[in-house]
Amino acid sequence: MAKLGSPQKTIEIIQKYEFAFQKKFGQNFLIDTHVLDKIIAAAGVTKEDCVLEIGPGIGTMTQYLAENARHVVAVEIDSNLIPILKETLGDYENVTVIHDDILKVDINQLTEQYNGGRPIKVVANLPYYITTPIIMGLFENKVPIDNITVMVQKEVADRMQVGPGSKDYGALSLAVQYYAEPYIVANVPPNCFMPRPNVGSAVIRLTRHKEPIVKVEDAGLMFRLIRASFNQRRKTLQNGLNNSPEIPFTKDQIAQAVESLGLGPSVRGEALTLEQFASLSNYFTGMKV
Repeated sequence: MAKLGSPQKTIEIIQKYEFAFQKKFGQNFLIDTHVLDKIIAAAGVTKEDCVLEIGPGIGTMTQYLAENARHVVAVEIDSNLIPILKETLGDYENVTVIHDDILKVDINQLTEQYNGGRPIKVVANLPYYITTPIIMGLFENKVPIDNITVMVQKEVADRMQVGPGSKDYGALSLAVQYYAEPYIVANVPPNCFMPRPNVGSAVIRLTRHKEPIVKVEDAGLMFRLIRASFNQRRKTLQNGLNNSPEIPFTKDQIAQAVESLGLGPSVRGEALTLEQFASLSNYFTGMKV
């Protein structure tokens, strides 16, 4: 099978199988070999690695991964793509295609089966509408991961890597940065895809922290505080926490906690760093004792 990656080859395969793009799956296939090379290089894929690819599409990036990795496990939700993948990946003995929804797959079990439980690398051109659930699911389910290198909407990539004070800073920024070091590898214009999306994209690499970068006794509580403080961005931190049904503390306790950080009552959640949210969470945890 000839290498995919060019518009001509992609059109050829799509026409051969009379493939129809499904809006509900957010399908946009990459047709730029330079971007494919950048993704492989950014993920640092070597012959030692087992790679999980989410949404292989017609197998364009899968071919590149297979040439660089020891094994590739590609999970595809669209049954119409399975026969295409059989053809485009037929020459690669180190690829396993699984027809399933990645949000329902036990990825810990996959890493055990295909990589002896050692950390895997995750590579994907993610549908924009489920980017956050997929990435957070990988982190929260404690999947052994070295890094996640994904194509996402540019706006989402920006949100993942910004710090306090920016309009893009929010719960996603803090959640991603708690688990990983984000780095935007490349911005990718719409003309690198078929069909062309309406927005710009970016490749972002999230390198898993070996050790947590903040000491927090109850990460669940910290994330509830973060969500509550960003749910009503215009409100002060105190009011945001006070109005949230997820936060069980009194107005006075919240005021004391904010004061314990050396912050004034008018501070907003968007001004706090991850360390400060961790300190706030630890203050409440200590108080309950």
